[in-house]
Amino acid sequence: MNVGNIDRIVRVSIGLALILGTVFGRIGPWGWLGVIPLLTGLVRICPLYSALKISTISAKSEFKA
Repeated sequence: MNVGNIDRIVRVSIGLALILGTVFGRIGPWGWLGVIPLLTGLVRICPLYSALKISTISAKSEFKA
């Protein structure tokens, strides 16, 4: 896991907003790209973060499974 709680909330919120915007016709089909932040937020793993050796998980504040 490399996605922390705040990062996770932001990703899921943005993902849902983009998907819902597309479903309700507010934005074009590119809104389906919201699936990417939604999934990375739900599974707490970001492949780009892994490649760049980045983690937004704080060692003090988060439980590691």
